[in-house]
Amino acid sequence: MATTTKEEEQEEYMQQLRSKATELFIREEWNDSIQTYSQFITLCTHNLSLPLSDPQKLHKSLCIALCNRAEAKSRLRDFNSALQDCDHALQLDATHFKTLVCKGKILLFLNRYSMALHCFKTALVDPQASGNSEFLVGYFEKCKKFEFLSRTGNLDLSHWVLNGFPGKAPELAEYIGSVEIRKSEISGRGVFATKNIDAGSLILVTKAIAIERSILAGKDLSEDTQLVMWKNFIDKVVDFVRKCHKTRDLIGKLSIGENEDELDVPEVELFRPESIGEMHSSEDIDIDMVKLLAILDVNSLTEDAVSANVLRKNNDCYGVGLWLLPSFINHSCCPNARRLHVGDYLIVHASRDLKAGEEITLAYLDPLTSLNKRKDMSVTWGIHCKCKRCKFEGEILFSKQEMKEIEIGIERGMDVGGLVYKLEEQMKRWKVRGKEKGYLRASFWSLYSEAYGSERCMKRWGRRIPALDAVVDSITDVVGGDHRVLKILMEELKKKGGGSGGRNLEMEKVFKLAREVYGKVVKKQAMKILLELCIAD
Repeated sequence: MATTTKEEEQEEYMQQLRSKATELFIREEWNDSIQTYSQFITLCTHNLSLPLSDPQKLHKSLCIALCNRAEAKSRLRDFNSALQDCDHALQLDATHFKTLVCKGKILLFLNRYSMALHCFKTALVDPQASGNSEFLVGYFEKCKKFEFLSRTGNLDLSHWVLNGFPGKAPELAEYIGSVEIRKSEISGRGVFATKNIDAGSLILVTKAIAIERSILAGKDLSEDTQLVMWKNFIDKVVDFVRKCHKTRDLIGKLSIGENEDELDVPEVELFRPESIGEMHSSEDIDIDMVKLLAILDVNSLTEDAVSANVLRKNNDCYGVGLWLLPSFINHSCCPNARRLHVGDYLIVHASRDLKAGEEITLAYLDPLTSLNKRKDMSVTWGIHCKCKRCKFEGEILFSKQEMKEIEIGIERGMDVGGLVYKLEEQMKRWKVRGKEKGYLRASFWSLYSEAYGSERCMKRWGRRIPALDAVVDSITDVVGGDHRVLKILMEELKKKGGGSGGRNLEMEKVFKLAREVYGKVVKKQAMKILLELCIAD
């Protein structure tokens, strides 16, 4: 009877492991396949050190196993560990086709475009590429497009908008414009423009570290639902941090809301996807949960904010997420930037013209409300705003009895046209001009919007209060573009109708304001769709 040697038994065992791992991989049982491939890789690596081993055969088996394990890890979003497996396989065979493709896809997902491009370019010259040319060329072209967008910020979502936001939100290229992080006079550290930036131009495009959403279904979320959302969100952040030292280190640079002036100022280059720190396995990362929770409490952003717009088919959705570089953008009651949410991506664009050296700011408090209401909201955010607008309005409210009378009139539901007229007359008497006039008009926007939206009110007061255009210009000069101002302007334009010449001029003004609200992310035809949605909202 034939006998089997120890080497043959081991060979058979390795074959069984490989077959089992492959079967689990095909069934998409990722954790079990990773565990089985790990056993095979350990055994394979050990056999390479034996004198009777066949190195060429073992190297080939090891490459395939490492590549498949990398693919399985990437499906579980353990990208850094997956990249380690790819690099290990490419050390054994620098042109291993399947590994190059796997690594390229992971790098593309992580927005490391030039590195992904190199992988796909190398894979394309492999003889195996001929049978996979269509999908490989697709990845290659996608990488080239994203690499260009990450350098230029020339984003165009027109096709997606014109087609009614079909399917999932489009993948975007991460982009960091002409900005730097510096010490801020507002609070701690801030993001500053290093060049002049036109209104509507993109400043940042960045992907969330984690995001959690819930359907609103036409009503506010219950406290229990919010708590579940918050827990799920924290779990997602923790999972990401455990798998990536770089992410943990970058999150650690964010504020916890204390000792702001003592914090280090990180280089903005650290936040570029191509800036890779050393990768580590997931077992050795300790997380300071107390600090992490404080960071998330201070820096998490919600999609339903006054300074934000969300592009998607269904807006009955509420999301909370963490985006790293935008967390350094401070609040101002005279903001110069807005954010646009597209899927998991956050786009920050200038809502009015920015000068080099100017700090980029967002409104965390509603800039179209009175000082007293902003102060009430600031308690929730932990913000003590000391901007010129707050200082000026504080002095006016403290010293002018007429301002208090206007606020009392609002509470009592007095005629809004009369209140607007009174405010405008008082500003003339007090010689309030320029930006200061814009501050007060923004604070009492609810009066102006109600007055301009009422035919009855305009019949009585229309000749005695400023034209809507003048008020819009005055407000946007101090708070930048705002969707509520845009909505009133659009409604007014629809009422007027009129000749094509005047209408064209007014439409150009609407488009200018729309670019300040949504950013330069779509062409005119698609912008018309967004304008229709703005009116319907």
